[in-house]
Amino acid sequence: MTPILAAASLKSAFYFFYHGGFFMVPLLLCSVISVTVIVLRGLALRREIVMPPMLEAEIEAIEAGDEDAANRLAKLVRHDRSTLARIITVGLHHLDWPKSENMEAVQTRARHEIVRLESGIFVLEVIVGIAPLLGLLGAVSGLISVFAAFGGDTASQDPHGIAKGISEALSTTIVGLAIAIPSLIAYSYLTKKIETMAAEMESLVAELLSKCYYHQARQTASRPASRMESYAPPAPLDEPTPLEEPLA
Repeated sequence: MTPILAAASLKSAFYFFYHGGFFMVPLLLCSVISVTVIVLRGLALRREIVMPPMLEAEIEAIEAGDEDAANRLAKLVRHDRSTLARIITVGLHHLDWPKSENMEAVQTRARHEIVRLESGIFVLEVIVGIAPLLGLLGAVSGLISVFAAFGGDTASQDPHGIAKGISEALSTTIVGLAIAIPSLIAYSYLTKKIETMAAEMESLVAELLSKCYYHQARQTASRPASRMESYAPPAPLDEPTPLEEPLA
């Protein structure tokens, strides 16, 4: 694109937003916020940051009951600030707890981490709702001005001028939809990505805890029954048969 064409495009875009009226200002602000949130959350929700492949491979490589591998994993996640590492840290820190209580602690931490991952995404949901409404409000405001001028002055009743005024009034509607549609796509994509990673992290942590509690489960299964558990009540004696009545 030549400099002359670029300058002409910028000039036409400036006049487009200038004639759109006051409501172009909040729409432009919504567009800047939407792009900022999409870029920042897209960078923060990269899979290698949330779920480092090294931790996934380490969990899958651990054999059931391998305490050395569990200790190695604990040292590995100690200085890792990823979401998966923080959840794993809670599970490894409470291995002396019963498995059910440890799972509850892990799930509580996981819910907290999911809320952290979703921070900022609600802004896109808000913009999806208000951007079309701001565009519609700007269009209605512009149409009111056009028809007010149309009925007030006979000299200004030029069909070309009226058509131009209506087209300028509807420009805010176009901008509002142009902001809402990409924001809705980004919101749906990021939300689905968080749900997918949350399910995968839940599966990995459950697998890790099953391997860590392997020996404990075997000991519980092979524990001999106590005296009360092994006690079986004697079988009831056969009821005595009634004596036959003597013959008369």
